[in-house]
Amino acid sequence: MQRGSAHTGALPRGCVLCEKGAKLVLLVTGRCRRRCSYCPLSAQKRGKDVYFANERRVASVDEVLDEAGLMDALGTGITGGDPFLVMDRTVEAIEGLKRRFGERHHIHLYTSTTDPVRIGRLAKAGLDEIRFHPPVGMWRRLRGSVFDEAVELSQDLGMGVGFEVPALPWREVDLVALIAHADSMELGFVNLNELEFSETNWRSLRALGCDTRDDISSGVAGSQGLSLRMLRSDVSVPLHYCSSGFKDGVQLRRRITRRARNVRKPHELLTDDGTLVKGVVETGDPAGAAREIARRFGVPRRLLWVDGAKKRLEVAPWVLEEIASELELPCFLVEEYPTADRLEVEREPLRRR
Repeated sequence: MQRGSAHTGALPRGCVLCEKGAKLVLLVTGRCRRRCSYCPLSAQKRGKDVYFANERRVASVDEVLDEAGLMDALGTGITGGDPFLVMDRTVEAIEGLKRRFGERHHIHLYTSTTDPVRIGRLAKAGLDEIRFHPPVGMWRRLRGSVFDEAVELSQDLGMGVGFEVPALPWREVDLVALIAHADSMELGFVNLNELEFSETNWRSLRALGCDTRDDISSGVAGSQGLSLRMLRSDVSVPLHYCSSGFKDGVQLRRRITRRARNVRKPHELLTDDGTLVKGVVETGDPAGAAREIARRFGVPRRLLWVDGAKKRLEVAPWVLEEIASELELPCFLVEEYPTADRLEVEREPLRRR
């Protein structure tokens, strides 16, 4: 696969849709009882009861469905934290997504919890695939554990079932045992994620002696090598290694491109990376500047947009490049993500005459 990812056997349906950028990322809470030191969740979310659909903070299922529609989502990945800690919210989201987009809308969920009652609620709501994350200390003693019971129940209820864990370079023996056990249980898959440095886990990883794989990656050295060795294991269970580069360079890019096509305004240019380029005029009176530019230069109003949230005037970039030298206001070419937070990627000043 691209960006160093690889797999044996069939990919889980959830991963197939992720690769296409067609899955909504639904974080139903940042809370989790496990508190794994290697967890890469951001400070904005880790340990906090927050609700996000992609990069958009939401407060209701209606907002979740709106975000799914904006990216033409074919499925949803429900994550956390641990979704089992907010079951009403999680079940409501599954049922709402299935009602709006139909049974073909594939939903998978990540959890480190094994409560049979909650697993039953998820299956009844319509969950298609469940991915268990056993704590590291259990990887060598899963046989006969509560995870075996949870796996068997989930299989009996008709859901796809697998393990998804980070490839910890210092836990190779444990990972071998986990994969062997998944094989004996005839799980649908084992997903191995490249361990990554983040703003919240870097101190813990440094304390363990970890370093980055190279100068341009957030991946932990040894995690990719371990994963690829595991893929050569003599087992029948399908194995999938997902690299940090694949998540950013393939999944994220394709996902934001899907959204960009639906949210792009006439004055914005869509790049090959899925970002949007626009001209920006910084002014305390964007509406007045729009009227003046339309009158003075004959610019069609569809190529001008008053951004009330950021208090600026946006102009088609090819137009602003032509007229910036005639304006007394600061002008820029700006590249942004087409996400709800509109994260700015790059800003280039346009010189005045």
